[in-house]
Amino acid sequence: MTLPPLALAAGCAGVAGLHDDGRARDVKAPLALWADRTPAPRVRDEDPGEQRAVPGLARVPSGTMKDTDPMAVVRADFAADGDRPPAPDAVRSPVFHDLTDDGSPDLISAVDLDARASLLRVYSVRKQVVTRVLAMRAVLAGVELAAGHLAVREPTKDPRYVSVTDYVWDGGRMGLWDLTLDDYRTPRNPLPTTAWSTPPPSTSPPSTSPPSTPPPSAPPSGTPASGTPARAAPLLEAATRPESPESP
Repeated sequence: MTLPPLALAAGCAGVAGLHDDGRARDVKAPLALWADRTPAPRVRDEDPGEQRAVPGLARVPSGTMKDTDPMAVVRADFAADGDRPPAPDAVRSPVFHDLTDDGSPDLISAVDLDARASLLRVYSVRKQVVTRVLAMRAVLAGVELAAGHLAVREPTKDPRYVSVTDYVWDGGRMGLWDLTLDDYRTPRNPLPTTAWSTPPPSTSPPSTSPPSTPPPSAPPSGTPASGTPARAAPLLEAATRPESPESP
């Protein structure tokens, strides 16, 4: 006995349409742990932007940190905290830049505590007194300056990205501006690059008429105008290890 061709075709066809994948996972609202407990307010010592005069230093009538000894400033600041002054080779090269928007250069200093952690501090002259205006402990994957902002880059668990903490002078103190994620940079690729597409070659026959002078073309999208920086310039020596440990 033979089956009709239609029946044979139907028997070979796969199962289509909706099918059961099993029991779906229950959807529940987040469970808050210890909802009745809240942290105490942050103490002043934990505020990176807390301003504190550095004792034991002479007044600076000129108002610029360039007229101070950077190593003496760092040593006096450590001594005020009750810490042993750092070794000279642990202190990175000082950088002078106006972060407080008063027209006078401030001192940006970094002290390497070990192969991983560092202390980043900014000093300014406030009413002729050397004053610490920013202090933070971080894993410095990079430090950058741009338009008055101080951006601190730290590694994350994902080796492709770093966290960026952005500080800016708000008229009275160095305040937190933004927290973002950015691409991880290496010495071979310090800044993200843009791949410009190449137009395909023309298939039309060459023209025999003399070429006309084309008008000046605008710069490609993403290219800064003359005199305008395209990205933040690297400031302090960055860590270059390929590992990506967690931020402290």
